[in-house]
Amino acid sequence: DEIRRTLTDPDRLIGEPLNVCDRASIDTLIKTVTERWGSIDILVNNAAVFDMAPVLDVTEDSYDRQFNVNVKGMFFTLQAVAQSMVDRGRGGKIINMSSQAGRRGEALVSIYCASKAAVISLTQSCGLDLIKYGINVNGIAPGVVDTPMWEEVDALFARYENRPLGEKKRLVGEAVPYGRMGRPEDHAGAAVFLASEDADYVVAQTLNVDGGNWMS
Repeated sequence: DEIRRTLTDPDRLIGEPLNVCDRASIDTLIKTVTERWGSIDILVNNAAVFDMAPVLDVTEDSYDRQFNVNVKGMFFTLQAVAQSMVDRGRGGKIINMSSQAGRRGEALVSIYCASKAAVISLTQSCGLDLIKYGINVNGIAPGVVDTPMWEEVDALFARYENRPLGEKKRLVGEAVPYGRMGRPEDHAGAAVFLASEDADYVVAQTLNVDGGNWMS
């Protein structure tokens, strides 16, 4: 009920454009939020892009785009928000969205896997560095999640693995120990926990929320 009220109350919710690859855009958003509410207490770094190809077919443009958004954009958004938290002096919570792909390599997904592994590594390093300011940096590693993006992922697998459309999505869903692909709402509880006082002693961790797909 509290979330529903927030999402329908114009005094408690705003939408602003953000290009995480542009430092000026990040700074503008932080200024807008702090002018309206005085501070940023929680950051969820959720912006990401996906692409795939055999290693010999990976293009520089695809590499740059994935690392610019998934790693560079995540880090400099984190840095800017962390600075605002330090200036305020009350700490805060930062949650970085990684992926089970960051826990392992995949033949067709080399660059995306590498970018999400970098998110896990930066979560560890930033968490260790920023906790002295009372800023908890942690992450969430989803597994396969049923969103519109998966239609694009499925089409790419169909292309590179010579599969009919829909088959890869069905197979990965059936392979999840829980019995189905994840849904966006399956990750809300972990995010709320990491953003709460209950997670004050959780530092530099990335929680797997994947229906049992990966154990670490």
